[in-house]
Amino acid sequence: MNGAEGPRRVHDAPPLPEKAKPREAPSPDLEQVPFWDATGDGRLLVQRCVNGHHQLYPRAHCITCREAAEWVDASGFATVYSFTVLRQHFSRSLRHLLPLVVALVDLDEGPRLMTNLVNVEPEDVRVGMRVEVWFEAVSDTAALPMFTPVPA
Repeated sequence: MNGAEGPRRVHDAPPLPEKAKPREAPSPDLEQVPFWDATGDGRLLVQRCVNGHHQLYPRAHCITCREAAEWVDASGFATVYSFTVLRQHFSRSLRHLLPLVVALVDLDEGPRLMTNLVNVEPEDVRVGMRVEVWFEAVSDTAALPMFTPVPA
């Protein structure tokens, strides 16, 4: 992660209220396994081809030039492109997290990722806000990459 960064801490999920369900762990296909394995170690990966194009979600080849793509560590930093705030939800695995900020963030490497913003009040979120990856464990081997504001 930019050499000096290194893996980030993987946080435990918050305690669940009565009758709440935990977030589901991913069921990755073969191309996604390296991504999810890295999240369990506190690392965010993206794919890069020999021509330097970055992409996420994984594919066998670069979507820009069709060259082979390899996994590389991302910096973990991004900018909020767009967001919405969920104030109600039917799912017992999300209801206790409301209000929930769902955002599109542009990773510094280029790919856009749909995620949740954490450790921020919904009214404080802004388009253009700088954020960094924050992992929440969902199994013994995988964590959800979410994002939190970069301290000013």
